[in-house]
Amino acid sequence: VQQDPNGAVAEFAELKQQLERDTLVLSVLKKLQQFDTAMEEYNTALLEKKYVVAAQQLEKTRSNLKMLESRKGFELKILKALRTELTVQTENMLYHLGEEWQKLVVWKLPPSKESSSLESAMHSELHLHTVPAKEEEIAGPPVASVLQAFAVLGELHAKFKIFGQLLLKYILKPLISYPSLQPFTEEQSDVFILRFKSNEPNLDYSSPIEVFDKIQLIFEVLHKYLLNVPLEQPAEDTKDCRVILPELLGDVIWEELSDCLIQNCLVNSIPTNSSKLEQYIEVIKSTEEFEKALKNMQFLKGDTTDLLKYARNVNSHFANKKCQDVIVAARNLMTSEIHNTVKITPDSSVALPRLPDPGSGDHLKMQKPNKLPHNNVVNLENETKLTQYTFSLPTCRISSSVEELMKLVYQTLLEATDSTDQVGVTIFLTEPALNKYISFSLPSSWDRENLQKLPQLAAIHHNNCMYIAHHLLTLGHQFRYRLTDILCDGAATFVDLVPGFRRLGTACFLAQMRVQKGEILERLSSARNFSNMDDEENYSAANKAIRQVLHQLKRLGKVWQDVLPVTVYCKAMGTLLNTALTEIIARIAALEDISAEDADRLYSLCRIMVEEGPQVFTPLPEEDKNKKYQEEVPVYVKKWMTFKELMIILQANLQEIVDQWADGKGPLAAEFSAAEVKSLIRALFQNTERRAAALAKIK
Repeated sequence: VQQDPNGAVAEFAELKQQLERDTLVLSVLKKLQQFDTAMEEYNTALLEKKYVVAAQQLEKTRSNLKMLESRKGFELKILKALRTELTVQTENMLYHLGEEWQKLVVWKLPPSKESSSLESAMHSELHLHTVPAKEEEIAGPPVASVLQAFAVLGELHAKFKIFGQLLLKYILKPLISYPSLQPFTEEQSDVFILRFKSNEPNLDYSSPIEVFDKIQLIFEVLHKYLLNVPLEQPAEDTKDCRVILPELLGDVIWEELSDCLIQNCLVNSIPTNSSKLEQYIEVIKSTEEFEKALKNMQFLKGDTTDLLKYARNVNSHFANKKCQDVIVAARNLMTSEIHNTVKITPDSSVALPRLPDPGSGDHLKMQKPNKLPHNNVVNLENETKLTQYTFSLPTCRISSSVEELMKLVYQTLLEATDSTDQVGVTIFLTEPALNKYISFSLPSSWDRENLQKLPQLAAIHHNNCMYIAHHLLTLGHQFRYRLTDILCDGAATFVDLVPGFRRLGTACFLAQMRVQKGEILERLSSARNFSNMDDEENYSAANKAIRQVLHQLKRLGKVWQDVLPVTVYCKAMGTLLNTALTEIIARIAALEDISAEDADRLYSLCRIMVEEGPQVFTPLPEEDKNKKYQEEVPVYVKKWMTFKELMIILQANLQEIVDQWADGKGPLAAEFSAAEVKSLIRALFQNTERRAAALAKIK
């Protein structure tokens, strides 16, 4: 008994602290003993290939080590060595498990360089050594033991991820990509073999139904021989301790597999014609059955996947695919040669789709006017009726690609009338986009530079634009009562696109006209202002300029012959000839002195223009039919009569000029102003009393 209380308290505290330290030491020693015992049991189990027990003991050592490392203020140098030992033994365990897994699941793969061809896919094989043996003693560790050990060590997901990638690359994706590839199975006494054989290829891509059958066979094999194994989840706080191996594999590969099925299988199976949409129901049913089978085998969970959603949304995909096909077809047509032409006439039968009789439509029945009683009927019909060609496109030549393009537009709209509302609206709304695309593509695909350099291309381009605009005027109305109610309510029209196409064609042709006018004026500029024609060099230069202009116009007339509509042709040639005559008139009228010899030579030059000018009007290949247009030159050439009056002045005397003027009422007064006539008289005649008297009468 201690008599000193203070000493007793100090001794008690020291003993208590020593007890706690000893208790901690005993606790640590106990954990070290447990670690050592677990490690010994692990080694024994590993030698006996009891992989689940070995994995469990390894996890027990890991738990003991964590507890030892968690004690603060109590650090042992041995813990580092134990950590190293645990890491080494874990890697050793994983190595042995990997070896066993490679014995159970054997891949025979082609060389890596040939991994993306049908030939290489034929050399891919999967051997599953998981067929139950008759005598368990002979058999190695069952697949359940290996997989359970992986699960205990937390490596099962990583192992299945690698397996899933190999499965996708060498089995599943080739079956989707190559229609001729067929899975072939063979079961032997101790192994199940999955290999491929190839049939004669007869299609570019497989039908979804065939692909689903192939993929389902692969999953059935995996489920039966590899994945139908119950495993326990080693996690502590998990209510459902079962690991579902098919679900684990499904989580790893399904997203990539479904994307591949959509892009390489379902996309290709989308119908290109609305009449085949009903047949697509079989594909939807097949997709549903495929997913149902995978759910029964637990590869998929209960939710509807993107694969089935894609298949069910066939109307939208069909409409989008149709629109893409139309745009691609239009692009191909727009990039074809512009100079390959066809002749369009008012009575030519263009091979466009035949539309149904609009009289059978409900909309038209609703809009028929009420019939008036017979006694109130007023006949407002004009006795003079328009011909059937009144609103027809005149005879001309257009690019064959543009004719095909309009056929494509009609066929696409006809397809929209036979489709569901959703498809019809999508296809119909593609047409304005298509036509706007065409309007932007015309000048770019048919080189703008060539359109200015080559008059025939400019004429064909003009006709193409007018042809498209002509059809757009009535395109919407032709289909108005055949489309869905949404489009019938005023939306079904393409009239707003007409001005754009007309401007496009007109601008191109006017640019070509400006080029031709520039060339005419340039040639006439070498005529030395038609002055001093008594000089042989001057006369020769003027004569050459006249001849060059006529040659240019004749060549242009041949180039545009049978291409432009007759009225456009005559107006264009008349405008260009008028440009030449206007320039010649202005140059001669500006002369201050014209001798008698000059006047004769100027007259001979003008006579060349009058005699050969009408010959440039050859709109038709048949020569006899062109005489009509050659006789109508004054209609198309504004300055034609002015030019002829100038010729009269060059050969007339003063009295004849005064008579032609007729106090401002004669033909000369209709073409020239008084100042212009006076200027010509002063240039042609010397300053005499007779000239003064004549000038006095010109007012």
